[in-house]
Amino acid sequence: MNILELIKHPLFTGLDEKSLPEALKLFESSEKSLKKGECIFKSGSITEVMGFVLEGRIQIESTDYWGNKTIIDNLGSGKVFGETYALTGKPLMVDVVAVEDSKIMLLKPKKLFLQDDNKINSILLQNILQISMNKNLHLSQRIFHTNAKTIRGRLLAYLSSCLPAKSPHAEFDIPYDRQQLADYLQVDRSALSAELSKMKTDGLIDYWKNHFRLLHLD
Repeated sequence: MNILELIKHPLFTGLDEKSLPEALKLFESSEKSLKKGECIFKSGSITEVMGFVLEGRIQIESTDYWGNKTIIDNLGSGKVFGETYALTGKPLMVDVVAVEDSKIMLLKPKKLFLQDDNKINSILLQNILQISMNKNLHLSQRIFHTNAKTIRGRLLAYLSSCLPAKSPHAEFDIPYDRQQLADYLQVDRSALSAELSKMKTDGLIDYWKNHFRLLHLD
């Protein structure tokens, strides 16, 4: 991700090419390469850094005492994670894992409060607040995905939310394989696969691996 792409990102909105290096300096930014399966943040730990995905994909997940995994989110290039924990200093309640080879930027948001008040500081803090508010809306949406009592209801809610904005085509890829989708929707994988097959037979959807097409009923 180059400078022109970075200044278009919500985290750096309001900055230009000249002020971006100073913003990264205020954050004490550093880059880290990750292998697939590598853990970035571990549940129970405390972090002073937040992450920015430059390349690849990371997953936020929660595992209970008995080893049952729930996927909270799956984030690709340009997504930000961990800002709330980095600012509050509270122990993480989730694990953050690379689900493919990735590169991330690590930023220290608390450093913004230790600098002299200036325009760049104010812009960055406002942007972090806006990102955090949007994430709260996203998490609220996830509640709708898992609120239905039936697997079909959860699938319909999730797939409907994946429709590309302003696109005439009800066709898209999802970031999950079957096990990950089952973990995200908190259902059994075999039951999920069976329900997908039934929905295909009923003419609701068509799919191939993680590519889906929603169909209109006559």
